[in-house]
Amino acid sequence: MNTYLVLKWVHILSSVLLVGTGFGSAFYLFFANRSGSVAAQAVVARLVVRADTWFTTPAAIVQPITGMALAGMAGWPLSTPWLAASIGLYVLAGLCWLPVLWLQWRMAAMATDAAARGGKLPADYARFARWWEGLGYPAFIAMLAIYYLMVAKPALWGWA
Repeated sequence: MNTYLVLKWVHILSSVLLVGTGFGSAFYLFFANRSGSVAAQAVVARLVVRADTWFTTPAAIVQPITGMALAGMAGWPLSTPWLAASIGLYVLAGLCWLPVLWLQWRMAAMATDAAARGGKLPADYARFARWWEGLGYPAFIAMLAIYYLMVAKPALWGWA
């Protein structure tokens, strides 16, 4: 197997880890937050933080490295419209994701503390959860659009 194919495999695998872990984590925390169970919220929020630490963050780092290498090896300038759009969407997703990391850490700490005390969640938890969810939607839509652009490589803005 040549270097290009190895990089392509790593790029695809890391994109699956990035989007799959992100979507799975969002799914579970979304529903845990609606369960009314502080214990469930505490466990799921801690696991979401762990998943982002172990899987999402490394994949988010690997993605641009392998993507830029693949583009260079294939001879695609970064100004190629589908590639430039992908990079812009990736930056948008990252700008949404960075505050989400902080929110998740805080939510996990608040839920863990409330569960240990056998008490209710502080009001900030609900506010943070709304921001967490609100930032997640554009990030996820951006990632789906990137998948489309990577696969279809459409002509945009009048040229390929």
